[in-house]
Amino acid sequence: MNTKQKRTLVRIVVAIVLFVGVYATTELLPLNTLVSEPNTIYLEFVLFLIPYILAGYDVLWRAVRNIGHGQVFDENFLMSIATVGAFALVLFPDTDPHFAEGAAVMLFYQVGELFQDYAVDRSRKSIAEMMDIAPDYANIMKDGALVKVDPYDVAVGDEIVVQPGERIPLDGIVLEGTSQLDTAALTGESVPRHVDSGSEVISGCVNLTGVLTINVTKPFGESTVSRILELVENASEKKARTENFITRFARYYTPVVVGVALLLALVPPLLFAQSWSDWVQRGLIFLVVSCPCALVISVPLSFFGGIGGASRLGILVKGSNYLETLAHSETVVFDKTGTLTDGTFNVVAVHPEADVDPDWLLSVAAHAEAYSNHPIALSIKEAYSGTIDQKRIQQVEETGGHGVRALLDERVVLVGNDKLMSEGGISYHDCDLTGTILHVSLDGVYSGHIVIADVVKEDAAAAIADLHAAGVKKTVMLTGDRQEVAAAVAHKLGIDEFRAQLLPQDKVEEVEKLLSTTSEKGKLAFVGDGINDAPVLTRADIGIAMGAMGSDAAIEAADIVLMDDKPSNIAKAIRIARKTMSIVHQNIVFALVIKFAVLILAAVGLANMWMAVFADVGVAILAILNAMRCMNVKQFRD
Repeated sequence: MNTKQKRTLVRIVVAIVLFVGVYATTELLPLNTLVSEPNTIYLEFVLFLIPYILAGYDVLWRAVRNIGHGQVFDENFLMSIATVGAFALVLFPDTDPHFAEGAAVMLFYQVGELFQDYAVDRSRKSIAEMMDIAPDYANIMKDGALVKVDPYDVAVGDEIVVQPGERIPLDGIVLEGTSQLDTAALTGESVPRHVDSGSEVISGCVNLTGVLTINVTKPFGESTVSRILELVENASEKKARTENFITRFARYYTPVVVGVALLLALVPPLLFAQSWSDWVQRGLIFLVVSCPCALVISVPLSFFGGIGGASRLGILVKGSNYLETLAHSETVVFDKTGTLTDGTFNVVAVHPEADVDPDWLLSVAAHAEAYSNHPIALSIKEAYSGTIDQKRIQQVEETGGHGVRALLDERVVLVGNDKLMSEGGISYHDCDLTGTILHVSLDGVYSGHIVIADVVKEDAAAAIADLHAAGVKKTVMLTGDRQEVAAAVAHKLGIDEFRAQLLPQDKVEEVEKLLSTTSEKGKLAFVGDGINDAPVLTRADIGIAMGAMGSDAAIEAADIVLMDDKPSNIAKAIRIARKTMSIVHQNIVFALVIKFAVLILAAVGLANMWMAVFADVGVAILAILNAMRCMNVKQFRD
């Protein structure tokens, strides 16, 4: 609780004590012994006015100030006119005094406002603490001593030193040292990550054990920690349709109920000679009940809590609109490599033609793939035990979804899939082994093929099962890999449908087709690595990038970013989104049903001011308590 809230709390407590004292005095002591009978009502008026002014002077001031700025119809105006009206009933001698109710409405309203401020602050602090990953300094070695500098002052290529217990300030590559890193603030993963010389590290992680010397690869403004903090800070700007509806609803609802309250107070006395005090009182109760603060506060708080709860699990949602869309996901489409599989390819077989040496075949493929960073190329180079002589390589052309063409010792080498062989007019033959087949040809003559296998992630099968259990109707896998490989992976994981041998542009077309098959309210989510799949992530209703630690492209392209490599977090994200939307709908229905019921009772004279207090402040507090449940994600942890 901040200083301002503490001062407000003290003021409200004093006002409540005064109110209780005044109420006890008016109920237990005969005021007519102090003043003459006609003046007792005015004494009661003055006594209740003291706690009323103490508790609500700021509300009255905001109402006047907002009217001056053209913002008339807000809760400050409703509370002011309703409570001032309750005291103004002193002008109607034939009615019972309602000073206690007027003061109580203002007191309880202020208690509710204080509670709302506390709830919002707690939700914000929950996110702030979880995302407290911004480093305060970086250590640079100068003249044999470590000097603390601002991370913004560190340039790319500089060397920084991170001591045990310190947070890594910038992205980089470990030059010296071995350690364990705590990545919980980024991924929600409690198991430390081992790093040593050559390992890539990202800002925001905590160094646990050894001293690390790190070569900086990105300026602080482009580092992982800066991108994530920017993402979280901007999340509140992207509102869900439900939030926008509530905002529009309040904009029209408030003037309407003020008009109805005015008609309720004026029409029966003027046209039907009814009692002024009775109908003015009904109008005032109507105003108190009509205040829409339960909706205006609890709905955004629910989304804010849902985003904060997801963040604790390493699931970053860019806005409440994406959380709402995710809740309606009925089709989840996956990229295969790096999403459902580890993306760490291994050469499992080398099948040369009859007159070709296996080592020579692997050597040719490794040289042709020398300049490629594709996972398949990396696995070929890792399997080749010899040294790659880059002077032998010329005119390298890499075609996405096909393979590589290069000149090796002035001879034309093709290394790729069957599409590349067909384009080159090469007669090739397939393989019985399940895996990615990389064909090799030299000067138009087929030399053989290399079989590469990708490992399915440990929790991939469980992730698919969890998605079906969460209510997802269809799971689909899209891959550029061979039909047999795709079929084997899909069968092993329990995926409903798959499409194989796709080029990047083909994936967009397949997503378009799948979008046309979803129901009117159903949404399609695409899950990819965020680097090669940016067009598909953008085209889907909701794009989810996973394994995005350190990937700028993933954070940029996706609507939701999973900071680790676990497919199982997708089902968790959907469950959190659906829980959030369920709580949002509960609050909307609860608030509207109670309010409309009491509004009708007020209009027919069956509701008193105390009932109005519950319909406004009581409903708001209950809705806020319900909204705060969105922050509880313990049941989604492993």
